[in-house]
Amino acid sequence: MAALGLALSACAVPPDQGHVVDGVVMVAPPAPKVEVMPAPPQPDYVWIGGYWNWVGGRHTWVSGHWTSPRPGHHWVAYEWVRQGDGWRLRPGHWVRG
Repeated sequence: MAALGLALSACAVPPDQGHVVDGVVMVAPPAPKVEVMPAPPQPDYVWIGGYWNWVGGRHTWVSGHWTSPRPGHHWVAYEWVRQGDGWRLRPGHWVRG
């Protein structure tokens, strides 16, 4: 019986592919969708590109959109970054400069 317990404790169980561990998604995001940008509502508007979000246990596409610029800032896009065996979404944000 002790040998069985030892053998079972050595088994590696891969994480559930739909699971999130400490905020890290264990499923790689799909390739970004190709978006057709409509004409901007104003000449100075900034395009916020679409991205894959993790919602309800799966990747869900969030479409891009135009927004008014923030004076003195530029937009940094949403980005999935590798973290260990999974992926973490780095939110898009405005940066001064």
